[in-house]
Amino acid sequence: MDSPTGTQGHFSKGLLLSASVLALWIPQGSWAALHIQKIPEKPQKNQDLLLSVQGIPDTFQDFIWYLGKETDGGTRLFTYIPDIQRPQRDGNAMQQRDIVGFPNGSMLLHHAQPDDSGTYHVEVTINPSWTMRAKTEVQVAGKLTELPVTHLPMSTAIVAAILIGSLAAGSLLIGSIAYLLVTRGWRNQSHRMATTGKPELGPSHNTDDDNIYEVMPSPVLVSPLGGTVSVNAMPLPLPPPLEPVPENHHYQDLLNPDPAPYCQLVPTP
Repeated sequence: MDSPTGTQGHFSKGLLLSASVLALWIPQGSWAALHIQKIPEKPQKNQDLLLSVQGIPDTFQDFIWYLGKETDGGTRLFTYIPDIQRPQRDGNAMQQRDIVGFPNGSMLLHHAQPDDSGTYHVEVTINPSWTMRAKTEVQVAGKLTELPVTHLPMSTAIVAAILIGSLAAGSLLIGSIAYLLVTRGWRNQSHRMATTGKPELGPSHNTDDDNIYEVMPSPVLVSPLGGTVSVNAMPLPLPPPLEPVPENHHYQDLLNPDPAPYCQLVPTP
């Protein structure tokens, strides 16, 4: 009959051997829990959504993404096998969605729509006997709902008040402009009278001209036949033309002197 001490020794050795084999069989980092991070946390319509998987081991066989409450063939989005040439294989739930898988287990959804809202599952297969799982809820917001515009009923009295107010405001504006123009004209006239001491005989057409002009009446001649004749109306007579003087006029006087002055001389006794 075997002693209890020998049986206990065999049991301890078997337990130690099983623990060693289990430690070698489980991949490094597989104890870490998976976590899915949404970037952004609250996606909007037509915005890209990244579901980043954290805590995935360095080595794994494949991973599968699902969209729905259950994880089956009808809800499978795609399967990603990193060791083949075409690693991503789309599933039935992919439909028209534009999703890209990455070797680290993450996925990127382009142009997210409200129909993409739901529960996303990821299953990472470490080996045939070990699978890690995680899930997250995604809600894609649609367009902001616009509040309906309420139109208040407008009565006849309100319309009449608006029209009367507009007319009154226009009349007040026109009256103010006219008052400013008249006041400015009076001030300019008062300034000219204070400078010259005489009122203006006529309106000045050039407001920028500081010169003062005075209108003088035209001279009037009294006609001997009666009535008045304006100087400006009757032209003055021209003087008669001068006769030309011959050049040898003085020499003729010396050659033919006038004897009248000499005949009047009387000799003295």
